[in-house]
Amino acid sequence: MPEGDTIHYAANRIRPVLEGHVPDEIRTPHRRFQRDRWPERLAGREVKRVEARGKHLMIRFEGNLTIHSHLRMTGAWDVVPRGSQWRKDPRRAWLVMRHGDREVIQFDGPVLELMTDGRTRFDQRIAGLGPDVVSPQPFDDRAYLRRLREDDPTRPIGDTLLDQKVVAGMGTVWRSEACWCAAIDPWRPTSSITDEEALALVHKVRSPMQQSAIEGFQSRDQHVFERAGRPCSRCGTLIRRATQGDDNRRLFWCPGCQR
Repeated sequence: MPEGDTIHYAANRIRPVLEGHVPDEIRTPHRRFQRDRWPERLAGREVKRVEARGKHLMIRFEGNLTIHSHLRMTGAWDVVPRGSQWRKDPRRAWLVMRHGDREVIQFDGPVLELMTDGRTRFDQRIAGLGPDVVSPQPFDDRAYLRRLREDDPTRPIGDTLLDQKVVAGMGTVWRSEACWCAAIDPWRPTSSITDEEALALVHKVRSPMQQSAIEGFQSRDQHVFERAGRPCSRCGTLIRRATQGDDNRRLFWCPGCQR
């Protein structure tokens, strides 16, 4: 699943193409949108803002209409020169927006909807998100700690970090890296994590995630993810792999130096 840095990276690429402009063309090729009339409903409307919050991306148009996207496991955004070959089959495109010589394309959904701005303020998928770990705005330590303490205290901290209501934008890759960077065993119950340790879990990866939002994801920042069976760069112990949580999401950690 694309993580928060991937969504912010997409927003950073889309923003200079669409923000402050009226798209020259809007198309919804996927059959699920045939009766929704997005091109007609958005015709002549300027894009006011392109926003990322956690794993959600919103393109806000004048007239209080917003395109909301969540990529889950299959979706992708791309920005390409008009007329160039797309990196995915055109039959997989759900939304195409063009301004000038650039096209913004959303592939494979699965969450793509047109809603009012008011709904985005009350829809708990968005309004209920915790502080965004990738946002360039100052991270709200107090809100994060409050949400962490309101969560199940017996839950392993590695699983808690994936809860978007606690901290938005963290995913499978970065929670493994966060636990390694903070030298914390991801299997420890959340109740055993001090406030100082909890803040380290976020702030140790915040800068590389923000850099990834600018440059695109780089595996150079991976210390444990997908490195099972290889020696830890910090202590030399072999890195382990398991699954964790109800969704059995992959987890990598060093049993030698993560306590």
